[in-house]
Amino acid sequence: MNTLMDAMHGYGVSSTQYLQTHYKDAQGWFLFVSFAADLRNTFFIFFPIWFHLRASVGIKLIWVAVIGDWLNLVFKWILFGERPYWWVHETPYYSNMSVPHIEQFPMTCETGPGSPSGHAMGAAGVYYAMVTSILTIMLSKKKTCSTKALYLRGTLWTLFWTIQICVCLSRVFLAAHFPHQVIAGVITGMIVAEVFNRQRWIYYTSLQKYINITMFLLIFAVGFYVLLKALGVDLLWTLEKAQKWCVNPAWVHMDSTPFASLLRNMGTLFGLGLGLHSPLYTESKKSTSTSFRIGCILSSLLLLHLFDSIKPPTHTAALFYLLSFCKSATVPLVTVSIIPYCVSGALSLPNKKHL
Repeated sequence: MNTLMDAMHGYGVSSTQYLQTHYKDAQGWFLFVSFAADLRNTFFIFFPIWFHLRASVGIKLIWVAVIGDWLNLVFKWILFGERPYWWVHETPYYSNMSVPHIEQFPMTCETGPGSPSGHAMGAAGVYYAMVTSILTIMLSKKKTCSTKALYLRGTLWTLFWTIQICVCLSRVFLAAHFPHQVIAGVITGMIVAEVFNRQRWIYYTSLQKYINITMFLLIFAVGFYVLLKALGVDLLWTLEKAQKWCVNPAWVHMDSTPFASLLRNMGTLFGLGLGLHSPLYTESKKSTSTSFRIGCILSSLLLLHLFDSIKPPTHTAALFYLLSFCKSATVPLVTVSIIPYCVSGALSLPNKKHL
């Protein structure tokens, strides 16, 4: 088994070296793709847009992103996946040959295990959910002819797979993942999205159920960590490797640690539950005009962009995790209830003046 994994890792390093050698001029593009594939963009861009256009799609995106990333964390803790940028320095695979040189970049030094790829899994899940939602919406119209339907399907799925290929190549180019890790990420992400395509209960979930699910996911992950820690298995074994082999210590970010990801996701799910069951959301649902939707989208994107620029302090890990949870909970809460309520009030002012 070790021989097989070494061969796969060796092929992966060769793939990274090939991409970095022959496509060096595409470095900026690969860096942009990795940035765009980050789940943060789902929460701060895709969710606000979709929620105010069609709330059910926005809600589904949050569930797919949160549960998918939670599963990704659990899979990583189980699979103990290596990452190219440290494996190449520690493996005996190159004992009889020179160690290949691979470049590192600001997005290379992820601190969690590598399998499956979180970027590939998140991008596959989120874009699969969006593509299938668009197809459902567009093809539900009775007047849609078969030729247009075929053209629409072909265009959207071609776009979907083009994005997935770019994300996979990007992660391999940056030496953050091996090829088999990004392939596993795409497959599992699509499975998660397809599962939630078939779920209706997520649109009618009570606040208590949101709280219960959030607590269950949090307790399960922490309990799993504590249990294996008691058995002598350190699930944070990758932190030391990242700090040791990253060429620039500034590239090792606390927000890429497993627990930072866990707290962000739990905060997002909790915040969505609070927002959907807020009296402000109930009041703002009465407004359905186009100007209201556009106002909500623009206001959300602007405010969340400003909010995203606020970074929690990293000098104390516990404080960082707590503030990350609160910040993540605020994003859907503001998007779902506070901004629509304010926009609705602002649009009703001219009418009140006329009265």
